[in-house]
Amino acid sequence: MQRERLTPDRIRRFTCADGAVQSFLWDTEAPRLAVRATPGSTTRDDSKGKAYIFESKLNRRTLRITIGDVRAWNLDAARSEARRLQTLVDQGTDPREEKAAKLAEAEARREEARRTEAPALEAWNAYIEARRPKWGARSYQDHLNLSKEGGETITRGRRTTEDGKTQPGTLRALLALPLRKIDAPTVRAFLKDDAAKRPTQAALAFRLLRAFLNWCADRPEYQGQIQVDACAGRIARDELPKRQAKQDALEREMLRPWFEQVRAIANPVQAAYLQVALLTGARREEVAEMRWEDVDFRWNKIIIRDKVEGERTIPLTPYVAGLLRDLKRRNDTPPAEWRILHGKRIKNDLDAWEPSPWVFASKTAASGYLQEPRIAHNRALRDAGLPNITIHGLRRSFGSLSEWCEVPAGIVAQIQGHKPSATAEKHYRVRPIDLLRQWHTKIEAWILDQAGIELPTEQEAALALRVVA
Repeated sequence: MQRERLTPDRIRRFTCADGAVQSFLWDTEAPRLAVRATPGSTTRDDSKGKAYIFESKLNRRTLRITIGDVRAWNLDAARSEARRLQTLVDQGTDPREEKAAKLAEAEARREEARRTEAPALEAWNAYIEARRPKWGARSYQDHLNLSKEGGETITRGRRTTEDGKTQPGTLRALLALPLRKIDAPTVRAFLKDDAAKRPTQAALAFRLLRAFLNWCADRPEYQGQIQVDACAGRIARDELPKRQAKQDALEREMLRPWFEQVRAIANPVQAAYLQVALLTGARREEVAEMRWEDVDFRWNKIIIRDKVEGERTIPLTPYVAGLLRDLKRRNDTPPAEWRILHGKRIKNDLDAWEPSPWVFASKTAASGYLQEPRIAHNRALRDAGLPNITIHGLRRSFGSLSEWCEVPAGIVAQIQGHKPSATAEKHYRVRPIDLLRQWHTKIEAWILDQAGIELPTEQEAALALRVVA
């Protein structure tokens, strides 16, 4: 073991022996300290490839630790570090463990700094994935839309931007900030700017942001970064317009012109969809997503995919049954062997054809079922001279028109899929489908009578049922 009193000059001149993997020059002042040279330091007066190392024994085992490059450490500092490490060894502490702990602590600090400075969008994406099983398709899509990056080419409708690209989601700018920077003043400024341009979207964004921050507040990895008053109620009261209940609904006098124009729609699927939406009082997507397996013509009932309870069963009333039977016949009828396309006769692939599983099927929609009934509805409203009524307004119309028939409120609520609002409704009312059918048929008959539409007789309904079967 070569020992000399280390000096800067000796360290500079020390080189790795020829053919050796490494060579050591041990210090006489700090016996546990040495300079290690590797083949990269073969040139004299060069400090490249040289490092201070410490070597000792702990529990009868040799341990060696690299202190640092000789270009970064001066000799006195290296000797002090060697003495400190020997002190740890004398106390029974492995310096390597101390070093590993320091490295882990430094890495933890870097990770914490990265996490606290990371955009809130990372937590938002984790939130969406964690909560997605609890949401419906509409709620999930709302979260995606509010945080989308934008910049995609607009392919549908009129281009409303100069470059023809989609705009970023309403929350995208906020979510680009770290969570700790989303505080009350930031949210207030966001609402003040956005509520003036698109109040409905701003209100939705505020509600979803508040739910997101509440979720983060319950997660250990985000708790220390959340500003608890970022979405305080006073901010929404100050910056958002007051929510007003919508009043669009069909009145009794509007039923006749509404039915005349809706029944005149050339597309039978759209015409049937709008009538079924009114006569069942179901939500827009609940009607659109109906499958033939959900329609029971034998026992006159429909299973509705409910966004609240998962599903509910409602009666299949006579007029609605007639509409659906007609759609069923159309759906189950294979196309003609030949069709005309751009003036040319093209043979249909009848072997690959199969009926659609959707009641309100659409050949052009990616989902396979009707996606946009508003265009046809708005045209029918215009031709009938009626005010604007949304698709959800038809659901509101069903609940309002039912009062003309003096139907118990609980009956209407159960048909429409509203949650029970009283203890008696929750725990002491069990209504069989037969009872619902009695009242639902009465509501349908009254609405059709006001529209001037004759209901099919029982014999006609039975004959149509046999034809479908």
